[in-house]
Amino acid sequence: MKIGIIVAMQKELALILPLLSDASTVSRGAITYHCGRIGRNEVAVMQCGIGKVNAAVGTVSLIDAFGPELVINTGVAAGAGNEVTVMDIVIADRLVHHDFWCIGEEWGRVPGSPRFFTAQLPELKETSGIKRGLVASGELFISSKDEIDTIRGHFPEVMAVDMESAAIAHVCTMRGVPFMCMRVISDTPWCSHDNSQQYEDFWEAAPQKSFAIVREILSSL
Repeated sequence: MKIGIIVAMQKELALILPLLSDASTVSRGAITYHCGRIGRNEVAVMQCGIGKVNAAVGTVSLIDAFGPELVINTGVAAGAGNEVTVMDIVIADRLVHHDFWCIGEEWGRVPGSPRFFTAQLPELKETSGIKRGLVASGELFISSKDEIDTIRGHFPEVMAVDMESAAIAHVCTMRGVPFMCMRVISDTPWCSHDNSQQYEDFWEAAPQKSFAIVREILSSL
């Protein structure tokens, strides 16, 4: 299978690249694609940058350049409730824009698009620390319980919050490309008094252990 993988940050990219065999790089304009194989799959990995605009532009570029049969977004996210804790992995079954509203529409629904974008779910053994649920995206680093409460007021079932995945899912839906999202929980503004420090500490806590699930998922496709 030909798979495109999108991450937002250099730190996330550094955790993905060691998974590649037969690795090479291809530059298209300002974008560098890291190509290779994971298991039986041909993959192209790119860093899109932080935020939904960067994510959407990166997704269009990736689809146009490589024509992937599946797009996977991975990286880190904030936990959005008591169901998740740092180092858990949330696999999205649905995605939504938590910061979008237009008069006459439901919160999160962009006119002409579904309110929730459905993601593919990988087949995995039941393992502690892996959760399945709603992931919400917005143009804001969530840093307080009040912000989580506001998001949960619109989407009570949300499990993780990030800044890119709904935009990637939105583009994939428009282009008819299947989509999958896996996020490692790096911080918990729902219950932490200083989740910014919690987030920084996460990168010192060997997140490679959690990112190993990405290899398992890709190898099983």
